[in-house]
Amino acid sequence: MKRIVVLISGSGSNLQAIIDACQQGRIDGRLAAVFSNQADAYGLTRAREAGIPAHALDVRDFADREAFDQALMAEIDRYAPDLVVLAGYMRILSPAFVQHWQGRMLNIHPSLLPRYPGLHTHRRAIANGDEQHGTSVHFVTEELDGGPVILQARVPIFAQDSEAEVAARVQHQEHAIYPLVVSWFMQGRLTLRDGAAWLDGQRLPPQGYAGE
Repeated sequence: MKRIVVLISGSGSNLQAIIDACQQGRIDGRLAAVFSNQADAYGLTRAREAGIPAHALDVRDFADREAFDQALMAEIDRYAPDLVVLAGYMRILSPAFVQHWQGRMLNIHPSLLPRYPGLHTHRRAIANGDEQHGTSVHFVTEELDGGPVILQARVPIFAQDSEAEVAARVQHQEHAIYPLVVSWFMQGRLTLRDGAAWLDGQRLPPQGYAGE
């Protein structure tokens, strides 16, 4: 069975969605390990409760970002993952880290990329008066939040919405689409080729899979 390693920094709600999908057979693979850069991340508790090895590396133990990433790479490689999944992992990755799993690393970002890379996406969407917002699953490249988009989900923004209300609406969609994209990869349907995402032998458009 193919192996997945997940990287988190916080509560791990997307991690939980992937755990559930594996347990329910919706993902043809197993979670081999979970890593965090925060020892108190609740996602580590979620992993341990599901019987998944859970590890934390403290950035203060390393001289710089490259040293931390090299150590993390070595720890992840012990589990020989077929796929590395970033699920709320709040660190910018070094080029060497990205290249190590090129085409085998996914991220989910809370915006309709290429709009709003980086942080505070919900706040920025509200401030700009957007009527739609959403979330994107993409392959990880060296460009921050700039890898080829695989799948997006859209949500409305209503006039009186708070940032928390929009965030909850987006997160609900994240929990639906991230396990789906992971399942596509595990089934061998999804690849990164020629700088683009391909699904079932078809090159996906810049905004990802649009359905039948």
